[in-house]
Amino acid sequence: MAATLYNAEILRLATEIPHQGRLDAAHASAEKRSPVCGSRVIVDIRMDADGRIAALGQEVRACALGQASAALMARHAIDRTAAELAAARDALTAFLAGERPDPGSWPGLEIFGPAIPHKARHASIRLPFEAVAEAAAQARIAA
Repeated sequence: MAATLYNAEILRLATEIPHQGRLDAAHASAEKRSPVCGSRVIVDIRMDADGRIAALGQEVRACALGQASAALMARHAIDRTAAELAAARDALTAFLAGERPDPGSWPGLEIFGPAIPHKARHASIRLPFEAVAEAAAQARIAA
C-alpha cells in the first residue's frame, strides 16, 4: 500500500519544488493548513495586467504527497487565471473524492490516483491548489 502511494515519481516531485521562497511585493498571499496532518502551504503571487499569474513563490511544509502536489501546481501556475486555478482545485478535489474519473486537465495530477482511498492524505494534496486559487481570487478582487 505505502509503496504505491509513495512511489518513485511522488518522491522525485517532492524534491523538485519550483518557486520556493516567499515573494517580495506580492499582490496576494494565502496560507492553508491541514488539521489532520499539520501540513502547511503559503503561496504568494503577482498578477499581470491581463489577470494572469506573473510570479509565484511558495513555502511548503508538508509530507511527500503535499510536496509533490506543490511541485505540480508551481510547474504550471504561471500565466494561469484565477478561474483556471479554481477549476484545477475543484477538479482535483472531485477526483480525490471519487466524484470524477480524472483530475481534470492540469498536467500530472493523475499521479494521485492511488491516494483516493486514503482520505487522510487528501487535505495535504489539495493544499497547494487551494492556496494558489485563494491567492489568485484575492488578487483579482484587489485589482
